[in-house]
Amino acid sequence: MADYSLLFLIAGGIVLLIIFFYFVPVSLWITAQFSNVKVGLLELVFMRIRKVPPSLIVNSLITSTKAGIELTTSDLETHYLAGGNVPKVIRALISADKANIPLSFKQATAIDLAGRDVFEAVTTSVNPKVINTPSVAAVAQDGIQLVARARVTVRANIMRLVGGSGEETILARVGEGIVTSIGSSESHKAVLQNPDMISKLVLQKGLDAGTAFEILSIDIADIDVGENIGAKLQIDQANADLKVAEAKAEERRAMAIAVEQEMKAKAQEARAYVIQAEVEIPQAIAAAFRSGNLGIMDYYKMQNIQSDTDMRNSIATPDQQDPGNKPRD
Repeated sequence: MADYSLLFLIAGGIVLLIIFFYFVPVSLWITAQFSNVKVGLLELVFMRIRKVPPSLIVNSLITSTKAGIELTTSDLETHYLAGGNVPKVIRALISADKANIPLSFKQATAIDLAGRDVFEAVTTSVNPKVINTPSVAAVAQDGIQLVARARVTVRANIMRLVGGSGEETILARVGEGIVTSIGSSESHKAVLQNPDMISKLVLQKGLDAGTAFEILSIDIADIDVGENIGAKLQIDQANADLKVAEAKAEERRAMAIAVEQEMKAKAQEARAYVIQAEVEIPQAIAAAFRSGNLGIMDYYKMQNIQSDTDMRNSIATPDQQDPGNKPRD
């Protein structure tokens, strides 16, 4: 029984030692003391309680101290608890210090918390990078399309990393500048002969304003001749005008057909009135005889006049003679 009690005491002592060394990282404290980093044991214990890894804070503090950058554990803890990347900020500060780039700890943490890679930003500021633009199509004043591709050399602007726009804005503005430059050229041949005119005009526009980068140069990598947009537009316009003219002609034809149908209807209506009037003539004559308004001599005179009229009509139209009266061969 005594043996089991001793084993329990030893196991309990080991567990207590593990817990003690977990909350009191003595080895880490010794390393900090030998590195001239002033940090107390209680401060390391409080880091554990606040769920801040002491090794991360102490090692970062040692690195910054060796590089000549004075920071405190409170600064690093605050940035860690805010969700920042402490080692990356320390590396960025050291790189900026070695490259004589003015960068404070406050600026570095602000850039890191803004979601940008502060170490990459410092690296880009020291070593500019090249951004390749996609193919940009533009049309010169002579109607010829040109397709240009450019290489933009940029350097990170530390002071505008917080709140400044990124590479997408640079690419969009450079593309807009290329389109404007080519569109203002009288001939596509002038652009092909002097492609650097595009770079000069684009650089004069100050495209890096409000961005996190500084444009160092814009170089036209390639220019290809595209379609004859002017001729294509003229052909499309001619086709459109032809269709409009055909539509108007069809409209006039339809109106003419409608007028013709209307005239035919009116003629048929007039003929119907004439036929009806002719039918009523004998009745009117009979009524005139009965009423005494028309005498027999008047009727004969009317018949003679009608005969004369028929004769004159037959003389005026000899092609309609009676077939029985044709002259013999």
